[in-house]
Amino acid sequence: MTELITAVDAVDVRFPTSRDLDGSDAMNPEPDYSAAYVTIRTSAGAEGHGLAFTVGRGNDVEVAAVRALAPLVVGLPVDEVLGDLGAFSRRLTGDSQLRWLGPEKGVIHMAAAAIVNAVWDLYGRREGKPVWRLLADLSPEQLVDLVDFRYLEDALTRDEALDILRRAEPGRAERTERLLRDGYPAYTTTPGWLGYDDEKLVRLAKEAVADGFTQIKLKVGAHPADDLRRLRLAREAVGPDIRIAVDANQAWGVRQAIEWMAALKPYDPYWIEEPTSPDDVLGHAEIRRAVAPVKVATGEHTHNQVMFKQLLQAGALDVLQLDASRTAGVTENVAILLLAAKFGVPVCPHAGGVGLCEMVQHLAMFDYVAVSGTTEDRVIEYVDHLHEHFTDPVRIRAGRYLAPTAPGIGAELLPASIAAHRFPDGPVWNRQATA
Repeated sequence: MTELITAVDAVDVRFPTSRDLDGSDAMNPEPDYSAAYVTIRTSAGAEGHGLAFTVGRGNDVEVAAVRALAPLVVGLPVDEVLGDLGAFSRRLTGDSQLRWLGPEKGVIHMAAAAIVNAVWDLYGRREGKPVWRLLADLSPEQLVDLVDFRYLEDALTRDEALDILRRAEPGRAERTERLLRDGYPAYTTTPGWLGYDDEKLVRLAKEAVADGFTQIKLKVGAHPADDLRRLRLAREAVGPDIRIAVDANQAWGVRQAIEWMAALKPYDPYWIEEPTSPDDVLGHAEIRRAVAPVKVATGEHTHNQVMFKQLLQAGALDVLQLDASRTAGVTENVAILLLAAKFGVPVCPHAGGVGLCEMVQHLAMFDYVAVSGTTEDRVIEYVDHLHEHFTDPVRIRAGRYLAPTAPGIGAELLPASIAAHRFPDGPVWNRQATA
């Protein structure tokens, strides 16, 4: 009997991180890390799990978007979906009526990401492989079949993508062995949330270095004097050899970004992340020219592969920060990784959010094994929040991600965590409402 997708369930799950200002930055001062949590179910009893990350209000809108896409998925044969995941992704992002809400951006595109990632999770579970290894075991031809080159071919052709993958193919086995042995470099944002006081910043920065991290990140962009003081304290805490990245979370205009970074330059910031509007390609290019040798990093709010293409073509970024749930999931991120490899730009994924560390590690590890073939100047963001709610949480040792070995993409939440944090009727939220 043909196995069919029988359900796409979506749940509004929120964690009250605003209580301790975990995740706080210049644009999101009191975030509640949240997930539009998706479970795909099949007629054979199999499941796949994915999510779209938000910061609280509006998570119900994201759940509604997932439910709007569900009719495009329910009833499809599982073998047909897994046999052509490129076509499946285009089915979700190309629906003629829902596409009008984007196209390929915003709430509906993130809903597609949650579903696409859940399907990759289902695929990994069926094959008994973590998604990074599932991807790395595909042939170059299978990988390029995932990519929609329609809007990319002026920057990356199918043949160029094949060449990139074929050049990396001979070293896949050796790099897989090294990854399993040594892990993948990480950096941590845990010390740098904007709402933390100076004592906590210094204490966590020192702890990060003691734990083996060679790069930390601080949030900036609220008040110049505070940024100068906090960056000075962090530099004094970690010494001259630890990289300190800074992140403005889109708080500045172009000229303001250039002026603000000139003031911070004495403390040797490694990169400035999201210095201005994520849609301003030319603004990023101007900032990059002005603040060099400080690097410009962006990507967590970049809508789709076309915008990444333009950022790369314009020479607007030094570090590409793809996100597991902003673009349309694993499938579109394969295209973005190939674009980055074509332009020789390192990928340092964004992972500041619930479930993002768990999912995005697979993309960076696949890139190392089968696309770029290197970890030079590449690090995955790590934040020490909420991992205890997942069935297969990330593992960090000596400042490195240990490669996941469990099948799937790592997005499955524990049933008890879903029940407790379901919004608005979970007991965590009921207690908060009556406090």
